[in-house]
Amino acid sequence: MRLLAALALATALSQFHRAALGVVGPELAADLGGGPGLLGAANAAFFLAIALAQVPVGLALDRIGPRKTVAWLTLPAVLGALVQAAAPGGEAFLLGRFLLGLGCAGSFMASVVLSARWHSGEKLTTALGRVFALSQLGILMAGAPFAAAALGLGWRGAYVLSAIVTAGAGVVWWRWVRDDPPDKPASTRPAETLAEALMGQVTVWKTPGLLPVLAMHCVGYAAMVTVLAVWAGPYLADRYGLSPEARGLVLTAMGLVLPAGQLAVGPLERRWNTRKWLVAGFAASVVVVLTVLALWERPPLWVAVTLLLLVAALSCYPIVVVAHGRSLFPDHLVGRGATTVNIAQTVGSAALPALTGWAMATAPPGEGYGLAFGTLAVALALGLAGYLCGRDARPRG
Repeated sequence: MRLLAALALATALSQFHRAALGVVGPELAADLGGGPGLLGAANAAFFLAIALAQVPVGLALDRIGPRKTVAWLTLPAVLGALVQAAAPGGEAFLLGRFLLGLGCAGSFMASVVLSARWHSGEKLTTALGRVFALSQLGILMAGAPFAAAALGLGWRGAYVLSAIVTAGAGVVWWRWVRDDPPDKPASTRPAETLAEALMGQVTVWKTPGLLPVLAMHCVGYAAMVTVLAVWAGPYLADRYGLSPEARGLVLTAMGLVLPAGQLAVGPLERRWNTRKWLVAGFAASVVVVLTVLALWERPPLWVAVTLLLLVAALSCYPIVVVAHGRSLFPDHLVGRGATTVNIAQTVGSAALPALTGWAMATAPPGEGYGLAFGTLAVALALGLAGYLCGRDARPRG
């Protein structure tokens, strides 16, 4: 139970730091003299840092273990949150986001590695579903609670508070996490030299079936988080004039429906005994919803909110893609395999906010959000097409 709580806390904080920008984005951009391009670049900096860190994080997870890896990464996470709070301008804020991304680079993949060590087969997706569903508490905290903190303390004070919480979470991680279950101590795994560890990374990239998984993972989570963490708040503010508190409530609702889907997807996988077609069905549905948002310039507010909620609810499938990716690798390569798969997600999560930010900045007046949502729909459709070229990975063989 302590392990689950520690994994949930670490991943929830990572989710919080990803999503917190959305609810204070308009006010923050105005104070720092930026615009939509700054918001897109800020989220891109966060995910770029995660992407750059994945190879060394993968090596660290396999060589020194998740416990030490995440504990050390707490330091740049805390520093990044403080730099965000003190940033005098856009460039300093981007630096803070980059440091924060480095600090969050190991949270999810450490959870994947630990879940894979404690669970296997069809149990893995359920375990991941529980951790990732609980991690959505971070998105909830980035909604109405963070909006309230920003209202009382200012957005800078709210980011200082986030740094304090992040430091406390690092202490909890160190005290509660152990790298192996009692019946599988670390000594039973073969030791590797550094050269062997690096060759293991080469082996990961040569794994059959990897490219289709990377294609899907590049855009599946990235499309959802770009909507939730970057554009949902500004969209509701610009199109409908919603206050920070009202925007926060919508983001909170989006953060509630996503874990509901994540908890349901594990039983669906067991029932249907397929990963490929489960992912395909959910991803295609998100493409449809994003297309409606792109083409319908100003739907009634309740319709717009419903569509945003659907994007979140239907985006539960990336954990199935993670389980698909994990099934490709032997146990001694699980850290490097998981982080390699995660590189695709983080690259996409850096590229799509930047790409949609550019679209917003260059689009004719009134057309920016449609172009942004349309870009996400096209990117997700392309990723799905690549994924469908690969083989299924049935949880029961």
